[in-house]
Amino acid sequence: MFDVIVTAKRREAEGIYSFELRRRDDAELPPFAAGAHIDVQLDGGLLRQYSLCNSPRERHRYVIAVLREPASRGGSSTLHERIEVGQSLSIGEPRNLFALQPEGRRHLLLAGGIGITPLLSMAFELAASGADFELHYRAKAPTHAAFLELLDSAPLSAHTSRYFARVDFDVGRLLGPPQAGCHLYVCGPETFMAHVLDSARGLGWADGQLHREHFAALAATAAPADGSFEVQIASSGEVYRIPADRSVHEVLEEAGIEIPVSCCQGICGACLTPVLEGVPDHRDLVLSEEEQAGNKLFTPCCSRSKTPRLVLDL
Repeated sequence: MFDVIVTAKRREAEGIYSFELRRRDDAELPPFAAGAHIDVQLDGGLLRQYSLCNSPRERHRYVIAVLREPASRGGSSTLHERIEVGQSLSIGEPRNLFALQPEGRRHLLLAGGIGITPLLSMAFELAASGADFELHYRAKAPTHAAFLELLDSAPLSAHTSRYFARVDFDVGRLLGPPQAGCHLYVCGPETFMAHVLDSARGLGWADGQLHREHFAALAATAAPADGSFEVQIASSGEVYRIPADRSVHEVLEEAGIEIPVSCCQGICGACLTPVLEGVPDHRDLVLSEEEQAGNKLFTPCCSRSKTPRLVLDL
């Protein structure tokens, strides 16, 4: 973690503020790729993840945008109500679980609401590199759509289409049949992403062409744990019982075994841990279906076990 200063705070849309972050000495920040996010440390030990939405070619600043959630757990309300220009924030270096596919010959970006944030960064990078792309942005109304001035200006305006409440948003027409080298990136509310991805699969798009970013764990992944199991540490042979009401991370942390964690919901990938034996009960939104089926990695912050014991490469 390192400290940055809030150098600008702007109201981008109803319920959405953007925050520009720079080093106090205005030195370069760690580089990032389009689609990356950062951890933001807030008072009371809160750690939240926010997508970087400025151009990756800007090394002097990071820009994040935060939607004020009605049922905020403290992150968005703190940033909206208590963080102002001139204040210091502690953040982590950028991490990317939603990267542009370098082999892609065409890129379709579909954003719903606050889901514009990582896709805006992608659009900047694709435009700068002269790539073939389209950005389709769906929001309830213009007042709920962030960064409209940026999207309406060069170089993004030629690639961007906007859709509001009474405008038909025909996903099937936008996607069309799958084409070799074409990749789809989607971010927004879970219902929006599910609709887009289900439509794509119905048209024959392969999972390898579909890429999504989640802001929160799905309800199914947050279901109560359904039993206890054992975890064995390969390097020491020590075995720990994981009760039904505790996570693997909690038990191992208590035993002095450190695993890096961030979101504690299986959406950031910070705690991905190699599995040597056993079959995990995957409850994350980080690993692809193919990666989950391979059972070589799992997220100890939220995932469980389908077998009596997991042997971890720790």
